[in-house]
Amino acid sequence: MELTAIIKKGEKQYVALCPEVDVVSQGYTIEEALKNLKEAVELYVEEMGLSEGVGGEGILVTHIQIKNAKTASPVR
Repeated sequence: MELTAIIKKGEKQYVALCPEVDVVSQGYTIEEALKNLKEAVELYVEEMGLSEGVGGEGILVTHIQIKNAKTASPVR
């Protein structure tokens, strides 16, 4: 089964999210964050199972563009 991983650089670590099952993990490197997320998702699925439609079907990952966004610091 293939799921989505979204990785974002935090203050001290990388944060990894699997949106299909709403599981988050982190690590000091991208590789560590992905490894920890995979382990967390596997534990979640073992305990909770998966609902129908999880696994890429019916999931859309895209970007949106907004105008006049004010941020405290530049977005990278």
